[in-house]
Amino acid sequence: MFDVKDAKAGVTFPKGFKAAGVKAGIKKSGNLDVAVIYTEKEAAVAGTFTQNAVAAAPVFASKAVVATGTAHAITANAGCANACTGEQGNQDAHAMQTITAEALGCEPDDVIVASTGVIGVTLPMDKMENGIRQAVSELSEDGSWNAGHAIITTDTYSKAGSTEFTLGGKPVRLGFIAKGSGMIQPNMATMLCFITTDAAIDQKLLQKALSEVVDVTFNMISVDGDMSTNDMVIVLANGEAGNPKVTSEDADYETFKAKLLELCTGIAQRIASDGEGATKFLTVHVSGTKTYEDAKTIAFSVAKSPLVKTAFFGEDPNWGRVICAVGYAGVPMDPEKTVVKFGDIPVYANGVGADCDAEALRKVMEQHDIVIDIDMGESKDKENDATVWTCDFSYEYVKINGEYHT
Repeated sequence: MFDVKDAKAGVTFPKGFKAAGVKAGIKKSGNLDVAVIYTEKEAAVAGTFTQNAVAAAPVFASKAVVATGTAHAITANAGCANACTGEQGNQDAHAMQTITAEALGCEPDDVIVASTGVIGVTLPMDKMENGIRQAVSELSEDGSWNAGHAIITTDTYSKAGSTEFTLGGKPVRLGFIAKGSGMIQPNMATMLCFITTDAAIDQKLLQKALSEVVDVTFNMISVDGDMSTNDMVIVLANGEAGNPKVTSEDADYETFKAKLLELCTGIAQRIASDGEGATKFLTVHVSGTKTYEDAKTIAFSVAKSPLVKTAFFGEDPNWGRVICAVGYAGVPMDPEKTVVKFGDIPVYANGVGADCDAEALRKVMEQHDIVIDIDMGESKDKENDATVWTCDFSYEYVKINGEYHT
């Protein structure tokens, strides 16, 4: 259903992009672990990054590339995060840029670098160099599938997709590959997302669109409440579509931003749904608050609660855990005004548990996709509503993370 070799599902769908993924021996599993994405034509670049103070070396290297406004390539690896690796880590991140640049014939500051995997381990640079050179030699318009698989860690599948629309009378394409399954609590999780587009758009507008979209998509998911050291979302726009360049916040800009929002919403939901060991995809929707920030705070309080997450894993309609998380969120509330629903079924209202059809509620709890709807009863303004996507906690989550380093 998801993991298919579809030429239209990935970073090579937009014109002018090639990609490859190879086995360099960085992952203990022996699976694909080095990816390169390339556009010969210079691309405008935009990016958002983890807000963790202990950011990995490639985050700093890639921030510097984004600051230049343009790029030609992305090189990424799985199996080693190159985080908390000191000056050696910084040197290795820059070496990734230099090796890639030499192989492609561009400059090191044209190369975004990203890593994911175990923290505190230095990159095996002999393997990395061989992997980069091999990936460059294998770049193709059919290489997105391999590139997507070369960046995953505990994901059950590689996230990929695309969309096509019109700007200035010209067909424009967006494509992506992404990974993310655990250590997910962005403000930008071990989450990497690489988006390509052949749209012609001003770099500052590209960055503005991405930053605003990330705020309501990737920054609204949580698997386990842990923020990674390596998160980044990168967009490359090479202008190969030939549309009149978007240079102002006009109708074409709004169309581009809307399509980017649609794409990133889908990616964010798929990452939350594929949380480590997840058996449920939970949407926490909060309305009726006086501000958006209040709604967001409440939604994350519920989404991050281990007791809420384990209840849904056990298909236990324990609304007490939800209203408890609402109550300690730090937002003033009136329990008498608050209504909680699982699916369409009210389970808490007027300060007490609501009478409901037990059989209907049981069927809701058995579903894979479940909506937790919370109305705080303080406002009718829908612009204040907030939605967070998360998943349950299962036995498998503990097993995966208990064995991750070993």
